[in-house]
Amino acid sequence: MSQQANPRGTFLKIADALKTRIEGDPDMTVLPSLTEVVRDYKVSRGVAVRAFGVLKQEGVAEPAPGERWRVVRSGARVDRRPLHQRIADVITADGLGAGEAFPSASVLAERFGVSRPTVTKALEKLEAAGVLAGGGQGKVRTVRAVPTREERL
Repeated sequence: MSQQANPRGTFLKIADALKTRIEGDPDMTVLPSLTEVVRDYKVSRGVAVRAFGVLKQEGVAEPAPGERWRVVRSGARVDRRPLHQRIADVITADGLGAGEAFPSASVLAERFGVSRPTVTKALEKLEAAGVLAGGGQGKVRTVRAVPTREERL
C-alpha cells in the first residue's frame, strides 16, 4: 500500500507552519497573502482560507479589511480602526491645515503598509466626506477641512 498525501488536515499543517514562522520572527506583523500561501504550499485557496481560520480561532491572527491578515501578539497595541480613519489622523499628526497639500497615495501606502489601490479607496471616502479635495491622476490632494476630535472617533 503506497503512502499518499492525505488532504484532510493539510490546513492544520499550514496553520502550524505559519505559527512557527510567527514565533520565530518577533517582527512579523502580517501574514503572507492567500496567494503566497497557495503558491508556497501548493494548495487550493480554500485550504489556505481554512488555515487562516484556524489562526483566527486560536487568536494568533486576525483579518484586516483591505489589508493582509495581522499577527496578534499579546500585549501589543494595534490600531484596528478602518484605514480611512487612520489616514484622516495624518492631518493632525502632520500638523496640516486647510488648503495644504496632503501626502500622495504612494507615500501613504508605504506609511501604512498597504497597497496603493487600498489607499486610493480610503482617500475617496475622505473626499466624499469633505475632508480632502482634489486628487485624481496628476492632481495634488489638499486638506479641505481639519476633522474635529468627535469626527475622528
